[in-house]
Amino acid sequence: MQLYAITGRTLFPSLDDLLNQAAQWASFGVDFIQVREKDLRTDELAALTRKIVDAVRSTNGQTRVLLNGPAEIAIATGCDGIHLTSNQPESVIEAAKAAMSRSTADPVITISCHTIQEIERARNGGATLALFAPVFEKRSAEAIIPGQGLDALAAACRAATPMPVFALGGVTTENAKDCITAGAAGIAAVRLFTSGNWLNLL
Repeated sequence: MQLYAITGRTLFPSLDDLLNQAAQWASFGVDFIQVREKDLRTDELAALTRKIVDAVRSTNGQTRVLLNGPAEIAIATGCDGIHLTSNQPESVIEAAKAAMSRSTADPVITISCHTIQEIERARNGGATLALFAPVFEKRSAEAIIPGQGLDALAAACRAATPMPVFALGGVTTENAKDCITAGAAGIAAVRLFTSGNWLNLL
């Protein structure tokens, strides 16, 4: 089971706590860390991303750091790739891969997908992997988002072949193995990776 942690700095008491958590993720072998802080200004996002990259690199592990943001910032801060939002045409995926190829020989391009059509576009555009969401119900103060379920995840995984699919949305230590049984290569989450429970996945 591969692991994909997504940052949410407001869930941590301080920046140092976030950086320490990123270093722990890398130390324990989390495969990917996505920096997802969409509310920051460009300069703030670049500064934070560089600190997270440095924290991850300090462990000398194999964790790949991705930026949910512009390729130019990802390149400038030493990221291994970028994450794209859903419903992107194949040309955008291809352009992102080409841009990142200028700074790294093996760029990682991940993309959020909610439908089979989006999965197929991601695969055809050359994405490294897709995050299929939401698999399970998600609850927040604003809304309840119903999950698509394990059957939908399995269908997405079949349609994506040979591109790996990671399960996202409501994933817990209790249902993570169900996602793998359905065909997912790994699981992705925000809150799951902010608690010690994620260590049970190792």
